[in-house]
Amino acid sequence: MSRYDSRAADPGSYRDRRSDAGFGGSSQSYSRGFEPSGKRDAGATGDLDGLLTPFEKNFYVEAPSVAAMTEEEVEAYRRKREITVEGRDVPKPVREFQDIGFPEYVMQEIEKAGFVEPTPIQAQGWPMALKGRDLIGIAETGSGKTLAYLLPAIIHVNAQPVLAPGDGPIVLVLAPTRELAVQIQQEATKFGASSKIKNTCIYGGVPKGPQVRDLQKGVEIVIATPGRLIDMLESHHTNLRRVTYLVLDEADRMLDMGFEPQMRKIISQIRPDRQTLYWSATWPKEVEQLARQFLYNPYKVIIGSIDLKANHAIHQRVEIVSENQKYNKLVKLLEDIMDGSRILIFMDTKKGCDQITRQLRTDGWPALSIHGDKSQAERDWVLSEFKSGKSPIMTATDVAARGLDVKDVKYVINYDFPGSLEDYVHRIGRTGRAGAKGTAYTFFTAANARFAKDLIKILEEAGQKVNPELAKMGRGPPPPAGHGGFRDRYGSSRQWS
Repeated sequence: MSRYDSRAADPGSYRDRRSDAGFGGSSQSYSRGFEPSGKRDAGATGDLDGLLTPFEKNFYVEAPSVAAMTEEEVEAYRRKREITVEGRDVPKPVREFQDIGFPEYVMQEIEKAGFVEPTPIQAQGWPMALKGRDLIGIAETGSGKTLAYLLPAIIHVNAQPVLAPGDGPIVLVLAPTRELAVQIQQEATKFGASSKIKNTCIYGGVPKGPQVRDLQKGVEIVIATPGRLIDMLESHHTNLRRVTYLVLDEADRMLDMGFEPQMRKIISQIRPDRQTLYWSATWPKEVEQLARQFLYNPYKVIIGSIDLKANHAIHQRVEIVSENQKYNKLVKLLEDIMDGSRILIFMDTKKGCDQITRQLRTDGWPALSIHGDKSQAERDWVLSEFKSGKSPIMTATDVAARGLDVKDVKYVINYDFPGSLEDYVHRIGRTGRAGAKGTAYTFFTAANARFAKDLIKILEEAGQKVNPELAKMGRGPPPPAGHGGFRDRYGSSRQWS
């Protein structure tokens, strides 16, 4: 018996909490006492006592093997796995899956998935999340953060009263894109099925009917993009009064996409003594400011450096080109690397995505495209064709840069350089996942010169060779348009750094 098998054997021992569905609810009591500044404490809800039913959120019992670790051993382990922690009373990391004491039904799924040991974010994040405290987790994409918050979420759900008719979810996960939301749902389904935890995925671009039916039947976990969730709340199809475990996944991306007002609107409907887990791959000022407002006395765990850096398993190659050289360079590159492996090509615009895809197909290349103007059904079909290898080339806008988890993407090509270094890191992070090697090719033009210096830093940090033309751009002012320095022929010894 796991020490987290805490769902009551007698469901009748819980109070039956019924609620009518509605945005903000029919009772003003749920909004009274909310503090937008985020200064809240589970043990000190003040005048909310009596208005909010108490709930349990601290489930952590330290295993003897973890308790026996000396401070020196803890520090050595964190150094080895590049774990940095902040906060008071930070728990020790766990080194083995058995150290965390997950229930047998969770352990079986972990074994089935073939995981050997916890990733760094899981090793430190699981004890933090299970203690019920707010948590800031900063880790690169592909680091295992989805399970870092989902497995504690399952423990959390299993310790709460069963859903009553009209109740909304217990766990809410907000994600920036449909693709990421769907992938989170797949993991929630896999690991939650054995304890009969129901979930649904709420996102736009598809008919509302099936999503509404799921919500009305009652689900413990809702994974949602902000816009469609607000639509469901305002249409009185669900409510957030039962939410006690809130996850903001890829918070930096949600801010980039302009979701801050929607995030605030949603969070204002959730009880202030909830547990909030805030995940980000980067830590710009905007993300930090939002965290200060939404979290209370959080733990913070950083995997690797807080400075922007690329996965070292990715071989990065940058070529300086002119805009009108790009397509021919792309075709020549595809001729060199095409071996049936999956190739992901990033464009800046939806129009460019469609144009290049049509051109590639006309020239006989098996390419499909994915971007925000495609219907969800079409996006799902394109992804399935790409994942199965039937169409091994996929062009995409940044809608696919984060959250897209396709195994065996061997090559990423930045046909257009993105609008930020963060997006560059996330784009190339679609390859080199789960310990595999990958290669990223980037076409860099004179118009991108303002990014040269920071791109060089990322390349150097990852131990990559820097193209001399790029180094020249990084040293001086941006060259004028029409600069004649793009003279390397494709295939020369110095074009790819």
